[in-house]
Amino acid sequence: MSSSLTVFRHDCSQPKTTVSTASQSPQFLLLLRQPPGGKPEPAELQAIMTKFKVWMEGLYARGAVAGTNGLDPTAGVVLRGPGGAELTDGPFAEAKEFVGGYILINAPDLVAADEIARACPGLHYGLSVEVRPVESRPAN
Repeated sequence: MSSSLTVFRHDCSQPKTTVSTASQSPQFLLLLRQPPGGKPEPAELQAIMTKFKVWMEGLYARGAVAGTNGLDPTAGVVLRGPGGAELTDGPFAEAKEFVGGYILINAPDLVAADEIARACPGLHYGLSVEVRPVESRPAN
């Protein structure tokens, strides 16, 4: 088993770009951070993706997924300073790990969101998952 992954992509035959804003439940953002390193061998990648598919299908079945997407690992910029005066190529040029995707979930509280994140199959392959509460905004 390889200890590094390049990008997790999942295909659960579900929409990946729809974000529900009408949820009554608090929402949490799971940031899927991937370690640097090479892509796993094809057979290992297939096994990983199968586990991700099962996990994601379970989350969809529970109504826990409000939105999700992978991020392109080859393009992006990092802006810093007033007006973005400092520009760095690549979304992860200076990072040891990078955000490869996200899952916006509905969960009753941080403990439940943490339980969902702990079940992420990528954790067994060097991926880390950051769980962040999404601040709700009052309706206008």
